Amino acid sequence: MELAWDSDQIGPWRARLAIGFDRLAAMEMGPQQLVVVANTRIPSQRAQSLQVMHAGQAFVDRGLSTTLLHAKRRGTTVLGQGALSTYYGLPSDSQLRVEAVSCVDGIDSVPTCLQFLPARLQEWTFASRAAKRVDAQFPDALVLTREIETAYRLKPRPGIFWEVHRVPGGRWRRGLMARAMPALAGVIAISGGVQDDLVRLGVPESKILVEHDAFHSQRFEGLPGKAAARKRLSLSADAQLVVYTGGLLAWKGVEILVQAAAQMPDVDFVIVGGMDADVKRLRGLAAGLPNVHLLGFLDPGQVPLYLVAGDVGVVPNRSQPAISSRYTSPLKVFEAMAIGLPLVVSDLPSMRDILSDEDACFVPPDDPNSLVQGLRRVFSDSKLRQRLGICLSRRAQQHTFDARAVRLLDWMQSHLPRTP
Repeated sequence: MELAWDSDQIGPWRARLAIGFDRLAAMEMGPQQLVVVANTRIPSQRAQSLQVMHAGQAFVDRGLSTTLLHAKRRGTTVLGQGALSTYYGLPSDSQLRVEAVSCVDGIDSVPTCLQFLPARLQEWTFASRAAKRVDAQFPDALVLTREIETAYRLKPRPGIFWEVHRVPGGRWRRGLMARAMPALAGVIAISGGVQDDLVRLGVPESKILVEHDAFHSQRFEGLPGKAAARKRLSLSADAQLVVYTGGLLAWKGVEILVQAAAQMPDVDFVIVGGMDADVKRLRGLAAGLPNVHLLGFLDPGQVPLYLVAGDVGVVPNRSQPAISSRYTSPLKVFEAMAIGLPLVVSDLPSMRDILSDEDACFVPPDDPNSLVQGLRRVFSDSKLRQRLGICLSRRAQQHTFDARAVRLLDWMQSHLPRTP
């Protein structure tokens, strides 16, 4: 389905946008308020919540009064502002306001095979209620939403930006995108693959900025050296150590990593992260492999220690689906940059979008034998490990959430509509 609009279609939107020009007076001097909308649990075991919290804090650090609206989901532990800051490694006096928005949430009460309609209901009720709150409480704020439904409900309000991590695949959602697009000030694509598919669907390239994920630099300050980190974590001082940090969804390829570990009994593999059900599934696969240590989800503050302790990091994404091969921008890649951890990664467009042969060792996806060969190559060549680590470290400062926020705000400001 191609999105197309002509001057007759855009004209009415321009007329309606004129209604909101009075809101732009403050924006033209530089926006002072930002609302981030994300349909995520907070706190949760998913990287999405970490990303939105750290991105939000970076906007606060740039001087914006920032509020994050997230979904109030069933069964989620409620933490106060201070506890949330500690949990996500934010400053103890963080001024990021985090507010839950109610939604109809029956997803987990039905079997997985029946969750499609409850999930759509949850998404729509959250998005529409978040839009109502934005209009009622933040009439002059910039809006950065990850939900196209919220963007649609907020039109024709000016200053709406859509951050896209996965291109809408369904006909209904693409229709919403087509109707919302003329009113959007801009679109932030998390990867080049997202941008390419949006352009293919008819979104003007001039309206899109590619901004990958990043890392929260404060989490990587004051870390010990490798030996001290291993001692603190009770890891072998002299073992060859591969570290994986992140989610355990099937497309992330951790099963491939476990299969590779079975062929490398002389190397230790530490896997940190994942939802409880995924951890249980992988523990069954790794049964009988004493060199595989599945630690499950840990406090986010512990993750940098494991990265420091490792010799090599790994990103074994599968070639399918598109979120893996084209769209993803993994936090683990940027966190490896933060400490200069050499990486072995699947050779996919999503990885090539971030890294080059100077930065990482690429291996064919979906193949444990190829992953073993890549890991053996990096372990056997100390000069290669050193070069990869140095190249990653040199890029780190470009990929902090602070640097990302500066670029985003400059671009967003340049894309705000101007009064006649």
